[in-house]
Parts: sequence; C-alpha cells; structure tokens
Amino acid sequence: MQPRNMSMSGVVDLAAVKAAQEAKAKAEQTRAEAARQGGAGAVSPADLVIDVDEAGFERDVLQRSAEVPVVIDFWAEWCQPCKQLSPVLERLAVEYNGRFLLAKIDVDANQMLMQQFGVQGIPAVFAVVAGQALPLFQGAAGEAQIRETLDQLVEVAEQRFGLTGLTVDADAAPAAAQPAAAEPAGPYDGLLEAAVQALDAGDFAGAVQAYQNVLADDPGNSEAKLGLAQAELLRRVGEMDPQQVRKDAADRPKDVEAQIAAADLDLVGGHVEDAFGRLIETVARTAGDDRDAARLRLLELFEVVGPEDPRVAAARRALARALF
Repeated sequence: MQPRNMSMSGVVDLAAVKAAQEAKAKAEQTRAEAARQGGAGAVSPADLVIDVDEAGFERDVLQRSAEVPVVIDFWAEWCQPCKQLSPVLERLAVEYNGRFLLAKIDVDANQMLMQQFGVQGIPAVFAVVAGQALPLFQGAAGEAQIRETLDQLVEVAEQRFGLTGLTVDADAAPAAAQPAAAEPAGPYDGLLEAAVQALDAGDFAGAVQAYQNVLADDPGNSEAKLGLAQAELLRRVGEMDPQQVRKDAADRPKDVEAQIAAADLDLVGGHVEDAFGRLIETVARTAGDDRDAARLRLLELFEVVGPEDPRVAAARRALARALF
C-alpha cells in the first residue's frame, strides 16, 4: 500500500476556530494544574513509547495530549508493513527527545478504537493534540516523509497550542541502549534433539509434546516455535485421507474447514502459494468465527514457511487487503 500523505494545514486552520481555542485553553489549564501539583517530572526515553488499549485511552492519550502531542501507531502482528514502520516511529520518538509521545494500538485487540478513528487499513498513523484528533499518513512511509510530518506536528503543537513536550531524563539510557537480557541457557538441546528424532520416526504427537516442553520454559525459543508449527502440521496431515480432503474442498468451496484442510495438504506438498491463496480467499469471503479460523491457520502456516520467505511477505499484504 502506498502511503497517503496527510497535510498538516488542517491543524493550522483549527487555530482559527472556536474548537481549537477551547482545546488550547483546556491544555493550558491542565498544564497549570499539573504545575501546582509539582509537575509530572522528567521521563525516561523508554517512557516515550507506550502501548495503549481501550481502557487506558482517555488517560494515556487524551489527557496526555494536553501536555505533549501524542502520535498513534495503529498496527497488528500480522501486518508486514507495520513491522517496517513501527521501529522507525519508535526510534524517532526517542530521537525527538520528548517533543511527541508515541502510542501503539494493536487493532486486533482494540477494534472499537480503530472504528472510532475511521481506520481503513494499517499501518495508519494519527496524532492527538490538545484533544484534537488529526490524521497524519497511512502506509509504510519513508523516514524523510515521516520526519517532515513530525516536524510540522511539533511546530504546530508548540505555536498554536503551547505544547512544548516532555522533559526527558538525560541520564536514563534509551530502551534500545539497555543491555539485552541474556536468553535462558536451559537444557533445551536434549529436548530439541528428542523432538527431531520423533519427527524422523513419524511420532508427530511426541514431537509436538517435546517442542511444547521447551516453549513452556522458554516461550521465545525460535527453533522450538518453528518445530512446533511443523510438527502440528504433519500431525494433522498424517490423519487425513488426501483424496477425500481434495474432493471435499472441490465439492464444498464455502466449507471453511474443508478449505483449511486442503491448505494444509497444499503446503506439505510444496504448493506454498496455493495454500496461502486458498486461505486468503476464504478470509475474504467469510466473517466471524469462520474468518478467524482461516486467518489463524494462515498465520500458523506462515510460521512453518518462515517470516523471511518473500511468499510470506506477499501473503501478509494480501491478507491485510482481505481483512480491511
């Protein structure tokens, strides 16, 4: 999806209308009240990027927007362009040193907020300034374009609303500079080897259990996550009658479970794009639980193939179009 630039001229125009004047007055009142109570104090660079949900939106976004512009990043785990854009926004939030606050909203978990902002596709970036919601851009924009938009935002926020941003504690290291926590060195080699041996022997249930044992102690173990996805796929396919599965999928194109089973067979047979395409088409023509079942199976198959595979990236984009 190509990014759609959103001009900041609309923000400037708001200064001439009553709503903007009221917003400015409210922001000034809020800042004055905070000053009487001793102020909010300095924040660390890590506090410049926050996760926000529906329950905390008023506190974390609307109220904070009276002291600092809040940039909202609407994203989802399955959205590949989001994975390109979000790290750039997070890095710039730290670089801009408190001139804006970045609020990340997962659309899968916060559908109501997505609807209230009129989000048609993700990634989508908005700003809230003194309680006023403003669209910035949609799509994975380039860094130069993002900087230009942010520069306009902080300038307008300061000149028109008097928002000078947050004070950042210079002695606190940004989150990115903190030493990474060491991964547990637990005795996983034996379990992983046992899982591989079980796969080689056709004991898919045993392999699933072995990988689950690793993930119970080390949820971030990438080798175990990939192995589990593969083992579960092989276990499902091993219990199928391929001829019957193909017949059911052909005879009942609207049967979600039949299409999911056929997609598993497609993938095991090496027809990766056919598997992805079948499930994306199913997502596009279904709703509710049926759509969710097809989407979740597609995400599982992405794990099997691997996130770096270009076919996965293309399918993620197609899935986003089907969903939105």
